[in-house]
Amino acid sequence: MQILQVSWDVSPEIFQIGSLAVRWYGLFWALSFYIGYEIILRIFKKEGLPVKHVDSLLIYMAIGIIAGARLGHCFFYDFSYYISNPVEILYIWQGGLASHGGAIGIVIALYYYQRKVSSKSFLWLLDRLIIPFALGAFFIRMGNLMNSEIYGIETSLPWGFIFENRGEIVPKHPTQIYEGGAYLVLLAILSWMYVKKRKLIPEGFMTGFFGVFMFTARFSIEFIKEPQSPFEADMLLNMGQILSLPGIIAGIVLMVYSLKKRKKDQAHNKKMAGRL
Repeated sequence: MQILQVSWDVSPEIFQIGSLAVRWYGLFWALSFYIGYEIILRIFKKEGLPVKHVDSLLIYMAIGIIAGARLGHCFFYDFSYYISNPVEILYIWQGGLASHGGAIGIVIALYYYQRKVSSKSFLWLLDRLIIPFALGAFFIRMGNLMNSEIYGIETSLPWGFIFENRGEIVPKHPTQIYEGGAYLVLLAILSWMYVKKRKLIPEGFMTGFFGVFMFTARFSIEFIKEPQSPFEADMLLNMGQILSLPGIIAGIVLMVYSLKKRKKDQAHNKKMAGRL
């Protein structure tokens, strides 16, 4: 019995003035950057870092996320088309962004930012940036919901969504909400770690936890998603899952590395203190 079944026919546009349309997806992208900026600004102030560096960081991150997400979509999900039509890689307004590509873009952009601007280590920066990243991931999935895209397979569960503006007539898993909820939980855990435990947690551990949690959630939810590209239809694991595995492995490795490094540093400091 479909008690809570939702007939979803929301327009992806908030309003339109002439040929200019303001879309929910764009609004959520803007919110992710604005709130993310405010979070990092507060962190920099709290830890005595130059606030002027936040502006530079925002520029690096914006370029890395957008370029990485767009190239990720073009190369991971529709390579044959874009290799034949390379100029359309620039047509970002037509849609097509991949979160795994965005993650790669962020890492590359942060590497250059750390070398050219920041006095802090790469992992120190990542441990703080992942907090607004988790929030941004939530906003992006809400944008996907408003676009009625990246939803799941048919379900008999009472909270299934009928995505009417996509021509659906049966309820589907609202996987955008599942993922968004997971990212909100991740945001809460990371915020608690930073506020309450950052002086106790070794450098890099939070970033490793972020990778394990986020990509495990993504990997798991992909099992009930509809294929994003035709070539995924007969795959044992879809592209989203294949791309999530390195993130999970890297997260585990980083968590283990950070704990071992702290233990080694503590042993070294104890040994040096014994010589005094």
